[in-house]
Amino acid sequence: MQLVLFQLHGTTFRMRVATNRHAGMPRAVMENIDRVYGALRLAEDPACELLLIDGRRVRPFDVDVSQDADVVERNRVDILMTGHRTAADARPTFCNACNLSMVNSFGLAAGHDGGVDLIITGDSQREQRDYYLWVSRLAKRFGLQPPRDQRSGFKGFLAALDNISQAYFADIHGPDASGVIADHAITTDVREGLRFFSIYDDTAYASGDHWELLTEYLGFRFDDIAFSFTESDCGNPALMAHLRALKCERRYGRTYADGLDEYVRFAISLMGKKEFPPQLVELMRERYEGAADRMRAAMDAYALDAYGLTEEQLVAMVYAPFTEKGAGLEEYLRAEQPDLAEAAPRVHALLDGAEGDAALTGRLESATGLTLDQLRVLYRGSLRITSATAGADQGELIDSILEGDPHKEVISTRHSADGPLVPELLSGR
Repeated sequence: MQLVLFQLHGTTFRMRVATNRHAGMPRAVMENIDRVYGALRLAEDPACELLLIDGRRVRPFDVDVSQDADVVERNRVDILMTGHRTAADARPTFCNACNLSMVNSFGLAAGHDGGVDLIITGDSQREQRDYYLWVSRLAKRFGLQPPRDQRSGFKGFLAALDNISQAYFADIHGPDASGVIADHAITTDVREGLRFFSIYDDTAYASGDHWELLTEYLGFRFDDIAFSFTESDCGNPALMAHLRALKCERRYGRTYADGLDEYVRFAISLMGKKEFPPQLVELMRERYEGAADRMRAAMDAYALDAYGLTEEQLVAMVYAPFTEKGAGLEEYLRAEQPDLAEAAPRVHALLDGAEGDAALTGRLESATGLTLDQLRVLYRGSLRITSATAGADQGELIDSILEGDPHKEVISTRHSADGPLVPELLSGR
C-alpha cells in the first residue's frame, strides 16, 4: 500500500511495526521476525520504523537485544501469583497478564514519539466489536467504567481496560503492592480519533495455503519450543502441558505421561478447530508421542531458562496450598514437604502474620519462588477453580476475565489411579 500510494500520489505514509515481547517468547521467535523483516526489506526502508516493546519500554527492534530482567521478573511473579489462585489453570495462569500487556503494547506503540493516526489489525470488524463489548461489560459489571466523557474511541477503550487492569492486579498481588500495580498500568496516551483498519477480509490466514511464501521466502521456522500447539511465537503452551502432567502425577496419583497425553489430545483438538495444516498437527503429535521423559526434561529446562522456575515451584503452584487460609496446606506438606508436615501449625501462623522463623521462611520461599509477603497475600486470597458444571461468572474479576473464552473443553479424566471417570474443565492454547 505504501508503494501503491506513492505511485498514485507521489507521497506515502510512514509505517510503524511493533513487536511486543515477553519472557515466554524464545529467541527463535525474534529470529523469525528478523528474517521476515529482512525478506520484506523493512529495516533498510526509511519509511518503516521497527519497534520493540519490553514491558513499558519502547526502543528500536534489535534481534540481539536481551530480555529486560525486570520484565522477566514481572512475568514470573504474575504466573506464580495467578497460578496459585487458580490451581495452575492454564489460561489464566499464563494468559491473563499477557493479554493485558498485549493491549497495552498497542497503546505504547500508537502513542510513541508523536503517535500514529491508524492501527492496522488482522482482527475482523466483528472481533473488534466483541473486544469492545467485552471490556465495556466487564468494566460496567465491576464498577470500573471511566467517566462518561472519557469512554469514546480507542482512548476510552484503553481507559476502561486500565481500570480493569489496576483492579485485577490489586487482587492478584494485594492492594498494598502499589509499585507492581502501577507497572501494569495501561497507557491511554494516544491521539484522539485514532482509527483501526482491518485486513481480515483481504488476508488468507491458513498457513498451508501459502507454505512456500511462509517458509522459503519469509524464512519462517517452526522451532521446537517457540511452536507449541496453537502458538507459533510462544513457549508457554508447552508449560501448560507440563503443568497438566504434573497435576496428574502429584495430585491424582497417576503418571506424568497420562497427564501429558490428556493435554496433547485437548490441544491437538484446538489445532483442528483453528484449521492448522495437517503437517503441523502431525508434527506436534509426533513430538509428544511416547516422549514423556524427554519432553519433561525439555519443559523443565525451558521453565528455568525463561522464568527461573524450578519443577518444585511448579508443583507447589499445582497444589495451590496457601489460598483460602491455607485450606490445602496440610495435603501439600504431607505429599511434597513431608519433613514439614508436623510444622503445619507454625506455617499457618507465619502466613497469618506471626513473627517469622528465618529457616521456615527460607524453606517456603525456595519451594514456591515467592516471598513471604506474597505468600501472605495468597493466604488472604480465595482459590478460584471453575468446575465443569459451574457458570462462567462466579462473582470475582479473576473469574470473568476469560468469560466466553473458547480455549477450553470439558474432558473425562480420573482423579485417582483407579477412580471413576469424572468431567473436568481443561483450558490452554
